[in-house]
Amino acid sequence: MSNPVFTFAKVSGQSIDWRLQKNCSLAPAQLGWIYLSLCCVSLLIGTFFWLQGAVFVLGFAWLEVMVVGLAFFMYARHAADGEWISIEGSRIVVECETAGRRQRAEFDRQWVRIEPIADDRSLIEVSGRGRSVAVGRFVRPEHRLILAQEIRRALRQA
Repeated sequence: MSNPVFTFAKVSGQSIDWRLQKNCSLAPAQLGWIYLSLCCVSLLIGTFFWLQGAVFVLGFAWLEVMVVGLAFFMYARHAADGEWISIEGSRIVVECETAGRRQRAEFDRQWVRIEPIADDRSLIEVSGRGRSVAVGRFVRPEHRLILAQEIRRALRQA
């Protein structure tokens, strides 16, 4: 195999891999530490005012901590979402993870089709032998056609 240049893929030996993920600024562990520090500060301020006689401030501080905790939980649950596409020998493997659930589909390279679902900006459908998987959620719509062309080129060259 020649050494093709890809925009989205990483070539290592005989394997070509695409890792499509969100660009998250905080990992779930970092978010946990930020949330813990936010809880401490908010509850300390609420306790100070409670000791001064403003009894409702501590209740609102607890409400704030719970609502922010729920929002952070929803963010952390989807922070590791992604799609992984690999061409390994005669197989193309597609893995999609959403909210901790991972789905895996394998296709025979010679029978797989890579097509946009509706138009050039829509998700890309990887299909073959009655099964299909939509990928490209983590690629900007204007770059999805480039991704589809890149996967097709890799399938021809692999």
